[in-house]
Amino acid sequence: MKFEAATIKDIAIALGLSTSTVSRALRDSHEISIATKQLVLEYATRINYHPNPIALSLKEKRSRSIGVIVAEIANSFFSQAINGIESVAKDKGYNVMISQTHESFDKEVMTLQYLASRSIDGLLISVSSGTENLDHLKALHERGFPIVFFDRIVEEIQTHKVMVDNFRGAYDATLHLINKGYKHIAVIAGPESLSISRERIAGYREALAQTKVKPGKALIKYSRYAGLHLQEVEQAVSQLLKLRPRPDAIFTASDKLTTNCMRVLKSKGIRIPQDIALVGFSNSDLIELLHPPLTVVRQPAFEMGQIATNLLLQLIESKKPVKEFERKILNTSLIVQASS
Repeated sequence: MKFEAATIKDIAIALGLSTSTVSRALRDSHEISIATKQLVLEYATRINYHPNPIALSLKEKRSRSIGVIVAEIANSFFSQAINGIESVAKDKGYNVMISQTHESFDKEVMTLQYLASRSIDGLLISVSSGTENLDHLKALHERGFPIVFFDRIVEEIQTHKVMVDNFRGAYDATLHLINKGYKHIAVIAGPESLSISRERIAGYREALAQTKVKPGKALIKYSRYAGLHLQEVEQAVSQLLKLRPRPDAIFTASDKLTTNCMRVLKSKGIRIPQDIALVGFSNSDLIELLHPPLTVVRQPAFEMGQIATNLLLQLIESKKPVKEFERKILNTSLIVQASS
């Protein structure tokens, strides 16, 4: 038997009322008596009636749904950001449609087309590692579609942006390694096309420059898919291990790069930190349970999701075009543990 949701007409027939009376009672209209409202609401609850979101969207010219596009939901950073997004959206009466790109530009374009076709009211996006052409986002933005970037932002589109202080996070991590006495510090980052990669490499370079150390080009490795594929990280680590002198520490500039780098080092029999120290960006709740526990730069992902959602809803609900946009930069925190 095909499921059919309860309707206002069903309530009207069951209670012997007109559909207009039921509709006004559900809207708490002053035209309907308290007794009738109570009768309608009790019956609606009993049959699990919910307003039809499609009908509501046609009436309000709004779907009360927002889209979210991230690289990977399983990534601890993005899962925490999504929790922050949903916490605000739920309170404000919005549904959230979530999709992941798996670091594919083509998937990002297809996903955006799909979400836009579902008449979402706005979009929160952290672009994929393969996103260099922004035509798909510019086309929507130029038509007045509300978009807010978080974490991985693009400068070419003028809208709200929410990120962490990537420069400072990388600077603090690298300076920590320097202060611990490490001399040959390598870095593995995502692709140069990503804003977070460029900013974190800049922080790494600045920390070294303050100690009069100029990083050799061979010590800086980029990952096309930001560590999503283990083979990429294996290749980068193998190249670093062939250097002379060999790095005595590695800084990894994203969540997946950090955990996969640790996996590769262990598979090669490299002891952490006795042979090579490891510090990276990670929001995993399991870092204390690893052996050794990881020193990490942690990002306020949940807060980032909340702030980005509030800014998006401001765009959606504004009665006039928004001309001034905010750039929110949140602080990171360095959690020092045994890996360094």
